[in-house]
Amino acid sequence: MNKDFFKQIRILDGGMGQELLAKGLVSMGTLWSASANLEKKFHNLVLDLHLSYINSGADVIITNTFSARRIRLIQNKVNEHFEYINEQACLLAMKAKDISKKDILIAGSLPSQRDTYVEDKRKTDEIEKDFLDQATIIYPYIDFFYLDVLSSGKELDIASNVAAKLKKPILAGIHIKKNCLLPSGETITEVVKKYRNENWLGLIGACISPEIVEKSIGELSDTNLPFGFKANLWEIDEPGPQQTFNNARFNEVGSNPNIAFGKRDQYTAKLFYKFSKKMIDKGATIIGGCCETSPEHIKEINKLR
Repeated sequence: MNKDFFKQIRILDGGMGQELLAKGLVSMGTLWSASANLEKKFHNLVLDLHLSYINSGADVIITNTFSARRIRLIQNKVNEHFEYINEQACLLAMKAKDISKKDILIAGSLPSQRDTYVEDKRKTDEIEKDFLDQATIIYPYIDFFYLDVLSSGKELDIASNVAAKLKKPILAGIHIKKNCLLPSGETITEVVKKYRNENWLGLIGACISPEIVEKSIGELSDTNLPFGFKANLWEIDEPGPQQTFNNARFNEVGSNPNIAFGKRDQYTAKLFYKFSKKMIDKGATIIGGCCETSPEHIKEINKLR
């Protein structure tokens, strides 16, 4: 693909998991959005949501593989379906693109391979195996990998090298805390300086609040990479790891981030537009939504081109 793709304004899609739940997905334990890949009766929910984002103006749709990392499947006792769940996510994204007849790109979500919003401190070879296992299934179907909410330079480096082995470029998505550091304690600047390579298409703040985007936008700009965000609309600024993996009913506290983190119902698409415009004025070219954003938010920011 064109390595300069993100040097002009590009619109990423919005949230998947919470939108699928809102449209009728019933999660298997804490498998959350990946439940929609496992059960055929929910496949149309994924397909329709991809199409909604495409029709709202997204230049890039992201595969529904964030919750399809192996650890989630093991903890929910469906690890034997690892390949199927990941492959179906890719096939549904490809089908949406075909139906739309639009020249959009498909990014493969390659998430942190353990908990979300927290550094993976395992040995390098363990982390690499997990990234490679998931990436190997995804890569034939995608244009590039989106390193989805990674929390340390080490994870970023490992995942980026895995992508390079598979001859796919990456959009680096790092999680940033209120202190503008990654959960590992590293700065954006030092991570980019140490781990950036020619395979990087750009860098974004991944699943962070609009307030944290605004605080960190200057440092993102200083990296001299195409930069931007996938902003969440959780009610709290700084979400913590979701470590409740059990057989609890889906609607019990802790079984869904929505319950633990809340949602900003008052953060309308028009407010998201105003925030995104401010970030574009600061040089951002990669804009999109994460948890609790919808096709309406993406449709509104599409006006910013």
